[in-house]
Amino acid sequence: MTRCTRLLTIFILLPAAAAAQIDREATPETRALYHSLKDQSGKSCLFGHQDDLAYGYRWKSGTLRSDVKEVTGCYPGLFGWDFGHLELPDVSQNLDGVHRDSIRNWIRFGNRIGSVITLSWHIQNPAEGTVAVAGKTAVETLLPGGENHALLKDRLDRLAGFLASLTDDAGKPVPVIFRPWHEHNGDWFWWGKGRCTPDQYRDLWQFTVRYLRDEKAIHHLLYAISPDRSRMQPDSFRAGYLYAWPGDDFVDILGFDNYWDVGHPAYQIPEEQKEVFFSRTLTELSVLAAEKGKVAALTETGNETIKKPDWFTGTLLKGLTSTVESRQIAYVMVWRNRPASPDLPDHYYTPHAGHPAAADFIRFREDPYIRFAGEN
Repeated sequence: MTRCTRLLTIFILLPAAAAAQIDREATPETRALYHSLKDQSGKSCLFGHQDDLAYGYRWKSGTLRSDVKEVTGCYPGLFGWDFGHLELPDVSQNLDGVHRDSIRNWIRFGNRIGSVITLSWHIQNPAEGTVAVAGKTAVETLLPGGENHALLKDRLDRLAGFLASLTDDAGKPVPVIFRPWHEHNGDWFWWGKGRCTPDQYRDLWQFTVRYLRDEKAIHHLLYAISPDRSRMQPDSFRAGYLYAWPGDDFVDILGFDNYWDVGHPAYQIPEEQKEVFFSRTLTELSVLAAEKGKVAALTETGNETIKKPDWFTGTLLKGLTSTVESRQIAYVMVWRNRPASPDLPDHYYTPHAGHPAAADFIRFREDPYIRFAGEN
């Protein structure tokens, strides 16, 4: 029998007075998730996978099929999904071709088996109607008083409608870790550095929180921020991390996306130095989160095609457990396993059956510090 942890047991409802996240009207289940993430820090780390149930290596839209489960016997402890393009009128599939109804059903399934849900948003530029990675500087026009502000509210209204539809079998809202406007310290998204000022980014983030929470009464979200490690230097990590910081009253989870230190081919430094930097940045993130009374997370990571057979234990687990502080990371999520296509024949971040890293992935799952979810 495989060791698949039932995470439902950690969601113990706490009284309203114990809530510490930024939404003081958060649902009991959302408060419970927040405190569970804080309480488990240092004891265990949830493992997550983007688009896990939608597709995988050489397959698409299986019936609850999962590359992670096929290799380890367990579903991930955290499921990642994306709302990109679903904010547009008359669009039923997100930017990765996953249907809105499927995402909703898979979120319900993940919640049912006790996994945590996180939602990112590769939103098109409302001012141009172009993809997230293209377009002119638009943030200023989307803020209150700007010529395109009504467009931003329209997109948020569509998001709010989807979020409101995420209910469990009892009709209660499913808690979601919402991760908007991510990797903002890079220049590849239209909300990123160089495409808006730090003040404009702060205003965009704060407006998003206030609009969803206060105007649309969405009270089952935890808000996670996630700058990119490639634009932060280890020797000045704190200053780099706090670029365009929205404020402690607008963030629940301090995350970052780190592909840089775990095998990115563009980062040409010795492997030993990458290992040092991975440990150091995880440590400093956790220290900063603790100072602010927040949760720390590795919101995106991974090594495309997993070129190192022991990457999961020899790189990821080793970094997560390298210091007392790094062990405070509450969850880690690797990116998706996209089906092969002519333009991208191999794009996957967890092993498939028969992959050279499959045995190491099983060892990673079996480590008592790592938590998956699944059926016993």
